[in-house]
Amino acid sequence: MPKHSPSTLNPRSPLVLDTRDLPRRPGALREVQRVVPAPADLGVELIGVPEGADLDLDLRLQSVSEGVLVSGTITGPVRGECGRCLREINDSMAVTIQELYAYEDSTTDATTDEDEVGRMQGDLIDLEPALRDALVLTLPTNPLCREDCPGLCPECGAHWDDLPADHSHQQIDPRWAGLSQLTVTEE
Repeated sequence: MPKHSPSTLNPRSPLVLDTRDLPRRPGALREVQRVVPAPADLGVELIGVPEGADLDLDLRLQSVSEGVLVSGTITGPVRGECGRCLREINDSMAVTIQELYAYEDSTTDATTDEDEVGRMQGDLIDLEPALRDALVLTLPTNPLCREDCPGLCPECGAHWDDLPADHSHQQIDPRWAGLSQLTVTEE
């Protein structure tokens, strides 16, 4: 298993948490509230968090026997377009995270796979992978501007909301077009 060196993480990065002031005895607790800029590519095809947007972190760092348990809420704006009508979506979302970051050389190195548990690098925790997993997995792959969005007319492409109730594109099969000229007259 590869060992990480503390120099691979930048302690000044907004999504890197420094645990030096958190005692390494189970039960020790520290709360972290901060606003950080969103990293790039935090989303799916139709919706995501704009790069650089403010993300509010409200986290608890708790020492446990094998490492640090990070839990809390991340709140931020999401921007995208409706999968039915293509209107712009401006919303916000809150996701909860709970991730264990194991101390270097803890027994989790031998009892878990490398990607099963987050790993601390010295006293540093890289929160970005957990944030990315929690947020991106929560985003809808087909976002809607509202639950009852009727979408677009498949013929003219206009928003159904903007069209009259009797809007239609009656198409006559060319094979039957001659019959449309016949009218029934009653005497």
